[in-house]
Amino acid sequence: MDIMDQKILRELRHDGRISNVALAERVSLSLSACLRRVQELERTGVILGYRVVTSPERVGRGFAAYVMVGLSSHTKAAQEGFERAVAAAPEVVECHNIAGAFEYLLRVESAYLSEYKRFHTEVLGTQSHVNAITSCIVMEPPKDERAT
Repeated sequence: MDIMDQKILRELRHDGRISNVALAERVSLSLSACLRRVQELERTGVILGYRVVTSPERVGRGFAAYVMVGLSSHTKAAQEGFERAVAAAPEVVECHNIAGAFEYLLRVESAYLSEYKRFHTEVLGTQSHVNAITSCIVMEPPKDERAT
């Protein structure tokens, strides 16, 4: 990747629906050169896809929490079982296996605190190898590049 590819990616992160004409103009490339570069970024897996950014409140996801989860057993079976459970939970929008005091970091979204409590009790609380749950409630996101 060179500086021009980085400029293209910056523009696409800001507006994934930008036309090739507008993109080429913003990054100072010809239409064909710009299109070739975008296609190459897609072909090589640098660009994995395009998505819609929604208003969390309007789609019933105005409540968000980051949840750190510790497991009592570090076996492959315990990890796979936990990962299956969170993969099936629609409230979990991100799940990361992390290093440190906890094994997992989740981003959980729901409409209300009461829905999060249900997830906490009925999903996390029923996993036999979960031995620690620490929740950090998002009050306001002053910076969230996923939402731009």
